[in-house]
Amino acid sequence: MNALTINDLKKTYSNGVVALSGVSLAIPEGDFFALLGPNGAGKTTLIGITAGLVNKTSGTVSVFDYDIDRRPEKARTLLGLVGQEINFNPFENPIDIVVNQAGYYGIPRKVAIPRAERLLADLGLADKAREQSRTLSGGMKRRLMIARALVNEPRFLILDEPTAGVDVELRRGMWEYLSGLSARGLTVLLTTHYLEEAEQLAKHVAIINKGQIIVNGTMQDVLAMHDGDGAAENGFRGGRLEEVFLRLTAEK
Repeated sequence: MNALTINDLKKTYSNGVVALSGVSLAIPEGDFFALLGPNGAGKTTLIGITAGLVNKTSGTVSVFDYDIDRRPEKARTLLGLVGQEINFNPFENPIDIVVNQAGYYGIPRKVAIPRAERLLADLGLADKAREQSRTLSGGMKRRLMIARALVNEPRFLILDEPTAGVDVELRRGMWEYLSGLSARGLTVLLTTHYLEEAEQLAKHVAIINKGQIIVNGTMQDVLAMHDGDGAAENGFRGGRLEEVFLRLTAEK
């Protein structure tokens, strides 16, 4: 079964901007999948449509075979979303933020509180659980958003630039935790500009550019597209995935 199945997805905004022009994509259950692309390529629009935050123009999207138009509530219960923007009340404390999120899914407080405490502890936030969230560092706020996204025990976690502005040590700890969840069966969709992260973590990768998927395959297949004989630009050579990405998305 696929965690996500997208067929011929199109999105044109009211100002005429075409964000997606016929995207088809399948993410197998249990996969760690990287969706990469330049700014404005359509990544966040695709995620927004999948999560029910953006209306599509045409096409179909299913989460574990639940069509987001015909069974939107069921599809959303299977999803956890960590968006780009910090979007919780900074004057609430982390435990309340996570427990209140559980309430949206009908999870009783007697279940939600110990679950929230465990998630915050797993993500290194136990000692901050009852402090105002505005006192957290940027990396801690990102980890709080992950805890909030996991409280309903989703089968599919979407991470849209989750480590933006997070220092290397915290990023590494975050990825170790999420890799462990993936190993136990959680499907993860990641967008990131840190291509070395994607190269190390993802089993499959798709590259989107100008609203279209231009590459989709296993990480090994995409890395095999790397031309090791190419000249370094300005004396600098990036990782293999970075070199492939830059070559495929370069303006012609």
